[in-house]
Amino acid sequence: MSTVLIIEDEARIAAFIAKGLRSAGFTSHQTGSGIEGAVLAVHGDFDLVVLDVGLPDIDGFEVLERIRGQGVKVPVIMLTARTSVADRVAGLEGGADDYMPKPFSFEELLARIRLRLRTEAPTAAEPTQLSHNGLTLDLRTRRAEVNGRSIDLSAREFTLAETFLRNPGQVLSREQLLSNVWGYDFDAGSNVVDVYVRYLRGKLGRERFETVRGMGYRLV
Repeated sequence: MSTVLIIEDEARIAAFIAKGLRSAGFTSHQTGSGIEGAVLAVHGDFDLVVLDVGLPDIDGFEVLERIRGQGVKVPVIMLTARTSVADRVAGLEGGADDYMPKPFSFEELLARIRLRLRTEAPTAAEPTQLSHNGLTLDLRTRRAEVNGRSIDLSAREFTLAETFLRNPGQVLSREQLLSNVWGYDFDAGSNVVDVYVRYLRGKLGRERFETVRGMGYRLV
């Protein structure tokens, strides 16, 4: 089981990432301090670091500099609300392996985490296709098939379908689907999940997505 160090001072975002990682089978450790995070990354036994740029004591760029300055090659994915190309370049040139702007969906972050871990440990095979009951998603081409027939899905529809296919037979609450597909900055009162499940039913088959009253949806 891989362990991820989360260096993020916004408790809501840190908890959102930790919860998603736990559901995906990872363990995690959180700190809101850049100074402590650098020490943990250097001396701890972590498989990957998720590092926020805007920390209260020292910023993420300095944390990254301290980590790389000690010769530690742990993969680092940086998070930031800054959108300038200069910041992104600074992070990548400073030794970051990837860079994600806020707000972000957890599914995208998880995909990037898995990619970095797979690059570091190529024997940890990650499936390139997900299949269940005649429905297949190709994660490389982002194409869907139902019983061999190709189906066009939007990016959001594909991510929602992927979430269901990674959890077949499990009831997924609207809150889980919102956080996984639309990110931490979602409106809990939104009906967007219901709308997109209706889209998937229309394209992939109504009978595949069961409504579990009062709880959410399940891929059957």
